[in-house]
Amino acid sequence: KEYSKNDFSLPLFIKPINGSASMNTQIVKNEDEISKSQLNDESLMFLEYLDKKTHTEYTCDLYYDQNHNLTCAVPRRRIETRGGEVSKGMTEKHFLITYIKENLALIPGALGCITVQFFVNSNSNSIYGIEINPRFGGGYPLSYLAEANYPKWIIEEYFLDKKIEPFDDWKDNLLMLRYDDEIIVHKFND
Repeated sequence: KEYSKNDFSLPLFIKPINGSASMNTQIVKNEDEISKSQLNDESLMFLEYLDKKTHTEYTCDLYYDQNHNLTCAVPRRRIETRGGEVSKGMTEKHFLITYIKENLALIPGALGCITVQFFVNSNSNSIYGIEINPRFGGGYPLSYLAEANYPKWIIEEYFLDKKIEPFDDWKDNLLMLRYDDEIIVHKFND
């Protein structure tokens, strides 16, 4: 739910309308944590806060064919994130797939990969859609490795004129762990 800046409930989540990488976001638990500049900044949204203690976050990679029909949906549970990017994720054949097929089977204008983010309440299974990105998400390599090969389908559909059939046979419970590594090289003295 998006709140008006003069009528909101706490806790709330503040984020930029055109945000990226979780930059300039804030969880607000007390009204005195909100600055006057935030209240006056039209580029900020005041949103209902969905606590990760009671909600599970999913990014779903959806593939839409040339007729704007959904042909594949891969939910990826966001186990851990850093800077807005998933660092631990797992594919899940989750009831979100049924929800997506019932509600997003046809989206006029949708082509190729659309990335949709949801929060699912752990107690009630209520589903909250929070974001739609008309592009490949940063965690798409997990869906690809689970055999949802969207780049191949784009090539087949647009260059080879093949029809893309619905595909649900991707690998379930595939875990991806991302990490940083350091390489130290000492300068050699001659």
